[in-house]
This record gives sequence, C-alpha cells and structure tokens, in this order.
Amino acid sequence: MTPAENKTQPTAVPVAEFLATLSERRRGEAAVLIEMMEQIAGEPPKMWGPSIIGFGHVRYRLASGREGDTGAIGFSPRKTAVTVYIAEGFDRHRDLLDKLGKHKTGVSCLYLTKLADADPDVLRELITRSYRHQVAANRSRTLHPDRDSAS
Repeated sequence: MTPAENKTQPTAVPVAEFLATLSERRRGEAAVLIEMMEQIAGEPPKMWGPSIIGFGHVRYRLASGREGDTGAIGFSPRKTAVTVYIAEGFDRHRDLLDKLGKHKTGVSCLYLTKLADADPDVLRELITRSYRHQVAANRSRTLHPDRDSAS
C-alpha cells in the first residue's frame, strides 16, 4: 500500500464472522442496519477493513487529487456507538437530523449510542439520500470537494 492509498480496503472476512464478535445488542442493531442498507443499495454487505460493513462501491477523487475506493454506504458497530458513515457530511441533511432522535455527528460520522433512539424512517431517508449522492457523485468522480480542504 502506498502512503496515498486509503487504509480502509475491502477484505475477504465474512460479515457473519465479524458479527459474531459483537455484543448481543450490537449484533441486533447491525442486523437491522444490514437489512436496511442492503435494501437501499441492492447489494450484499462486505467488510471494509476490520470493522466497517459497507454496501456498494464507489471510486472517489478529492479536489486535492487523492483517489480511493469506499463503500457507497456503510456503518461500524463500535462498542460505545454505532457509527453510520455519511461521506458528504450533514449540511444537506439538517432537516432530517432535526427529526432523527438522539444522536451526535462528526464531519461525516453519525453516532448512535442506541439504534432504538433514532427514528427508523428518518434514518432510512438519511442513508438513502447519502447513497444516492454517493452514486451520483461517483459518476462525476468527485464525492466531497467541499470537505477536501479539511482533509
């Protein structure tokens, strides 16, 4: 791997093998998100790195010229929170965040301490919008130029 390559690469580890390492609660939350994201993306889950479950595939190029591959949508069921990745960030999704329920956000991470605290219909819409954005942006090959200056 060259220094400019994305550290998170798809792996051959079966998703079920990873899920078996989770607590019962996180395994259940992961099952809900897997079903939801598989319906949205129309593709099965795949492990990206040791702990990210991704769906679909997009090639990105940032305004800086850095390129890489990533799942079109994905999440990571971590010990303290489920992290849902919204690669383009949240500016275009403020209307949904206001209705989502208890959550925190980072630049492109949605943190849900308990999946049950989030409105499932709002979460589905947020993930669907993000997926559509990623697929459309992949066609133009620049996924998040507005975030690139922060990279």
